[in-house]
Amino acid sequence: MNRNRHDTADAPGQDSFLDILANITGILIILVMVMGVRAGRAPVGVETIPAEDHGELRRVLAAEASLRNEVLELAAEGNRLEQEARAKGHQRHLLTAAKIEIEEELAARRARLDADRQAAFDLQRKFAEAEANLAALNRRRAATEAARPETVVIENYPTPISRTVHGDEEHFELRDGEITRVPMKELIERLEREVGRKRERLLERAEYTGTLGPLDGFRMRYTLRRRNVGHETDYGMAHVGTVVQLARAEFLPVAGYPGEPIDAALRPDSDFRRTLGKLRPGRTTVTLWTYPGEFDAFRRLRKELYHLGFSVAGRPLPEGAPISGSPEGTRSAAQ
Repeated sequence: MNRNRHDTADAPGQDSFLDILANITGILIILVMVMGVRAGRAPVGVETIPAEDHGELRRVLAAEASLRNEVLELAAEGNRLEQEARAKGHQRHLLTAAKIEIEEELAARRARLDADRQAAFDLQRKFAEAEANLAALNRRRAATEAARPETVVIENYPTPISRTVHGDEEHFELRDGEITRVPMKELIERLEREVGRKRERLLERAEYTGTLGPLDGFRMRYTLRRRNVGHETDYGMAHVGTVVQLARAEFLPVAGYPGEPIDAALRPDSDFRRTLGKLRPGRTTVTLWTYPGEFDAFRRLRKELYHLGFSVAGRPLPEGAPISGSPEGTRSAAQ
């Protein structure tokens, strides 16, 4: 269809040119023939041709020769133009065929491109559907997890009823996120030796206050009182003797002495663990003197101590109050 369209468009121009060329050539031929007829009818004898006609004849002959040459040149030019037109027509046909082939190739490529685009569109649509399904599943999972009842962990401790401590007891202080062993037993043993050495002088005073330490980060401030011991008889109270007894003891931390952070104390290689390794589980009560803000640490330590087999006693203290004891005080209650 394209070949016919191009051929039809180019043909009228070529035919018009050839028609004009043929008309010019025909006119020239007619002129030459007319001149030839006129020359043939003229008298042959020289004497019959007037002298004034000689110049005219020469001009006519010269014009006839010039016209003949022009006709030959035009005929040669016409042949050349015809050959060139044929060559261009052949080239035009080749170009038209190449154009049709290219258009067919472009149409085939366009069809393939449309198919690829359709396939890509189908893949994109399937991907969007998969994303929508995944989002729906995530929403359902989130809703299921939100509706799932919260798990309540109930910690079961071995002895929920408190009992007074009468056996071995080890003391620790919980303050400022750290745990420190209180050397209460060692300081009291030092005080007993101190009283034995100064008994005679102490008997001369009604009350005596002194300090011991420091030892492992603590000092002990103690108060001793003299007390007369009597025995009731049938005749009344009889004086038996005089004794010196501990009225009050306070265990004061030494400034700058480092404690052990709770997280570090719960590690297997901590000082707290090494101290516990020297005690007897089941026979030793661990007393935790706890200041405000440290009850979470107390619960963590209590859980670990129960796991190791120790009884645990908690002694809460108000902020700023020292660890202290006296004969009138209460003993620790362990669980």
